Amino acid sequence: MISRTLLRRAMSLPVLLVLVTIAAFSLTLLLPGNAADAVAGENASAEQVAAARQTLRLDDPVPTRYAAWLGDVVRGDFGDSVVTHRPIGAEIARRLPITLSIGIFALLFAVVGGTLIGVVQALFANRWIDRVLLAIVSAFLSIPNFWLATMLVGIFAVQLRWLPAIGYTAFGDSPTEWFRHIILPVITLSLFPMAEVARQIRTGLIGVLDKDYIRAARARGIAPNRVISKHAMKNAAGPALTIVGLRVGYLFAGSVIVERIFNLPGLGAYALQAIQTRDVPAIQSIVLISALIVIVTGLVVDLTYSYLNPKVRIS
Repeated sequence: MISRTLLRRAMSLPVLLVLVTIAAFSLTLLLPGNAADAVAGENASAEQVAAARQTLRLDDPVPTRYAAWLGDVVRGDFGDSVVTHRPIGAEIARRLPITLSIGIFALLFAVVGGTLIGVVQALFANRWIDRVLLAIVSAFLSIPNFWLATMLVGIFAVQLRWLPAIGYTAFGDSPTEWFRHIILPVITLSLFPMAEVARQIRTGLIGVLDKDYIRAARARGIAPNRVISKHAMKNAAGPALTIVGLRVGYLFAGSVIVERIFNLPGLGAYALQAIQTRDVPAIQSIVLISALIVIVTGLVVDLTYSYLNPKVRIS
């Protein structure tokens, strides 16, 4: 079974990838004034400005610079940082697993927790349990990440001393310490998408549970948990799945603040450092990698949606 939507997405993928590379490359052109002056800094010498011009290939025509940059990127060469002079690819390879581990666990926590909350709300709609959970969901939607991170550190790290406040330990060095260091960032990033998933699951299930095929399934004596998991959830999970796909970009954006607060050496911290130092090649590479991850996530969401909803599939 092939989805027309998936087929269209697959056919448009090369064009989308080209547009993403153009957008990432154009960051050099968007810098105010002379890009070499911006990269070299305010008090840079003439030699430093000339070196920055040579690194950014500013003396070449724009199409030539783009073709050369794209050729390097296709070969996996992101160039060197104009600030630290270290290979950008090596920095990304070292930092990306940290951000991905936090983002993936936050997404899983959001999906599992949001689904459970949404199911309970739908089964007890308009009762006191639903009202209490609705208040909790509304609170999760309104709490800023930076405030939540500060509160979690103050409670669990400073007062209770259960978890470390800052720092990171690699999984290979100590799985236990790795988990202790990422649990607070994961909670910080997951509460907002968890609330969105819960809200969408509740709304979808309330509408689905009144359908005739659900009543028929219950009349046939099918167990309530099987009615929910097999029959109702497939039709109610569509909007929540869309939210999950959209929240991947939110997790990457939120990781910049979260990694800064918890002093995590991830891709978000590297992006903030590159922005502060105007490290254009590093910014281009981070934008490109983040966009590719969002695109791949969108394709995965489309595949999952076509599985859940047979209406979008054709023979």
